[in-house]
Amino acid sequence: MSEAIIFTRVITIERHSVEKLDSPIRLVDYTVGLFPQLATRSSVKKAIKRNEIIHNGVVANTGTFLRVNDVIELVDLEHKSPKYFDLEIEVVYQDDYFVIVNKPPGLVVNGNQFQTLENALVDRLEISKQTDALKWAKAVHRLDAATRGLVILAKSMRAHRDLAKLFEEREIKKTYHAVVVGTPEKEKGIITELVDNHSAETEFEVLENIKSLRNESLSLLRLFPKTGRTHQLRKHCAGIGHPIVGDVLYGVKGRTLLHKGLFLAATSLEFNHPVSNELIAVSLPVPSKFVNYLIREKL
Repeated sequence: MSEAIIFTRVITIERHSVEKLDSPIRLVDYTVGLFPQLATRSSVKKAIKRNEIIHNGVVANTGTFLRVNDVIELVDLEHKSPKYFDLEIEVVYQDDYFVIVNKPPGLVVNGNQFQTLENALVDRLEISKQTDALKWAKAVHRLDAATRGLVILAKSMRAHRDLAKLFEEREIKKTYHAVVVGTPEKEKGIITELVDNHSAETEFEVLENIKSLRNESLSLLRLFPKTGRTHQLRKHCAGIGHPIVGDVLYGVKGRTLLHKGLFLAATSLEFNHPVSNELIAVSLPVPSKFVNYLIREKL
């Protein structure tokens, strides 16, 4: 049996009074673009389905026709905050709209469990002053649990919507670093193999390669995913014969470094701020674990 959703209170984010109507119109059509959070008909219908639109004091429905002086409210059904998970998380960037953090490896971003990145940030961030502030920071995208690195979490409804759109339109430049088995033939290249029958594209650059005690050779790659398919980087690296070190799913059996984690890190994000339009560029150094491993393995 699924757990019941608990609302602690209802908060009105924005209120609108219908002053004039040129012709009969349904609420679902009138509300498109009325609030910044609801720019499309699809988003309005989803908000109605979630009971987040109130019409004259009662929950709205898509079939309602409006009259002059009707009142439409966009509300936030404040869910009970998730339980706090005590884990130190490095905050790399934070403002009133979103936060960028460094997710440690082995931690899921969110989901129906206690030990998540979102839970670890409950009550640890600056509270947004926006009228559409979320009650806790919510992830805009995900990293595999095994992958470490940069994750963006929104602090307001508008930021979540706009950042998700930037990801969807590929306006956020992402950079990863990985240690892989072997040495690619070319120093730079583009991988375009399908991922789960969908188009996918990853650019790569070889930063360093060494002779290795265990694997003949190892390489440090910088990766630029142009698409965001599930396990794209892991599958692409394995597909060209150079699986990521520690990858138990796509690595070569018997040549996988066990119990040391996945040597893949999201190290850079670059995009225009969804509100101010200023350039946001954050980056992390190559993890010391990667560097030390290459030093130890070098012949």
